[in-house]
Amino acid sequence: MLTAGNVSDIKAAPALLERAGRMRYLLADKGYDADHLRRSLRDAKVVPGIPGRRNRKRTVRYDKKRYCARHLVENAFYRLKDFRRVATRYDKLAANFLSGVALATAIAFWL
Repeated sequence: MLTAGNVSDIKAAPALLERAGRMRYLLADKGYDADHLRRSLRDAKVVPGIPGRRNRKRTVRYDKKRYCARHLVENAFYRLKDFRRVATRYDKLAANFLSGVALATAIAFWL
């Protein structure tokens, strides 16, 4: 799912979770820290692995050991941003940009 650059993570979360389907755990960064998201995850019987923001009044407990596995996703994005076309987004059309991302993904993880 492609959003505009100025859209926050938490606004795109409901649409992403709807597309994700069934899951047992959700690992996300502090950008997804919101009480309403945590509540909806627990209602769907999903364990949130989201650390709390620094300005949160009550600390949030999460599985730090499981959260460490999130670095694999971050590494994948880091690898994709080695491609200048993906990192700077020269394409104006979303379809062209996503095809560039698909090509970069094929090159980065196949070779």
